[in-house]
Amino acid sequence: MRIADKPSVTPRATQKAKHNAWRRGVLQVLFVALALSAPLALTHWLGGEDAWQALATFPLTLLVAMFALAVACWNLNAWRLRLLLAGRAGSLSQRSALGIELASKCALCATPGGSGGPAVLLTLLARRNLPPSKGAGIFLIDQAFDSLFFISLLSGLALYTLSVDTGWPYQRLIRWSLVALTLVIALSIVCLWTFPRWRLRRRGTRLLPPRLGRTLVRHGLRCRQALLRTLGLPKRTLAMVALLTVLHWCARYSLLYLAVRGVGGHIDWLWTFFTQMLGMAASQFSFLPGGAGTAEIGVSALLVPFLSTAQIAAAVLIWRLFSYHLYLLVGAPVLLWFGLRRERSHTTST
Repeated sequence: MRIADKPSVTPRATQKAKHNAWRRGVLQVLFVALALSAPLALTHWLGGEDAWQALATFPLTLLVAMFALAVACWNLNAWRLRLLLAGRAGSLSQRSALGIELASKCALCATPGGSGGPAVLLTLLARRNLPPSKGAGIFLIDQAFDSLFFISLLSGLALYTLSVDTGWPYQRLIRWSLVALTLVIALSIVCLWTFPRWRLRRRGTRLLPPRLGRTLVRHGLRCRQALLRTLGLPKRTLAMVALLTVLHWCARYSLLYLAVRGVGGHIDWLWTFFTQMLGMAASQFSFLPGGAGTAEIGVSALLVPFLSTAQIAAAVLIWRLFSYHLYLLVGAPVLLWFGLRRERSHTTST
C-alpha cells in the first residue's frame, strides 16, 4: 500500500506567513518608537523649557557615574548567570555571559510585558546545548533570587512604616502598596516552588490532551531537575549569587537617586528606591515595551511632593535614559549579531 506524500507548503501560505511576519515587525518597531518618544513627550509636557534647561546643566560627573552603574549592573547579572549555570552551558566566559545578558535585556525592553526577554535567554542557552526546559529552571531560580530580595526588603519596609512615623507623603498608599507587593511576590514564590507538583489531572478528568500533557510533564520534570541541581550548588556559590542580586538591585535602583541629585533635588535614597519599585510595578499595565508612559507617570507622581515639575521631568528623563534606553542602544547590536550569526550558521549547514 502506497503511503500518501506529505503535503508541502504552498507558495501562497509561505507568502502569507512572510506578510504576517512583516506586519508584526512593523508593529513592533512602531511600539518601540512610541516607547522611546514617550519620555521625551512627557518631559516637554511637564517641564517645558525649564526641564530642557535643567537637562543642559546636569553635572557630567553624575552622568558618568550613572553610566558606570548601568555597566556594573550588566556585569553583575552576567556573573550571576555564570554561577547559576555552573558549566552546564559549556565554558562560558564573562564576555559571552555579558552578550547573553545584553541581548536578553534588549528583547525584554523591546517587547510589551518583557515577554521577549526569557525567550531570547532560553534560545541563546539552547545554542550552547542547554535544553529550554533546563534553561527555564535556571531562569526560575534567577527570578526566585530577585523575588526573595524584594520580599525581604518590602517586608522590612512594611513593618517600618507601620511602626514608625516616617514623615513620608502618601502614608496610607505606601503601607497598602508595600503589603500588596509583598503578597504578590510571596504568591509568585509559592507558584515557582510548587510548579513541579502541579497536576494535569483532576478527579479523573484530563485537563489537557494526552500528547500535550506528556510533553508538559516531560518539560516540567526537566525543569524540576535543573531547579534541584541549581539549588544543590555549594552554599558558597548560592551565597555569592544572593550577594550579586543585592548589589545589582541596589546599584540599579540608585539611578533615580543620582538623577534627582543632578537636577538639584534632595530626597532619601530609600524613597527613590520605593518610588522605582512602584513605578516599575505600574509599568506592567502598559501595552508599550518597557512599560513606557506608565512608569514615567508613576514615578513622577511620587516625586511631586519633593521637586518642581521641571526638575521631575528632567530627572525622570535621565533615569529612563540609563534604565531603559541604554539597554536598547547597547543590546540591539548584540541581539542583531546573534541573529546574523544564527542565519550564517544555518546557511552554511544547508
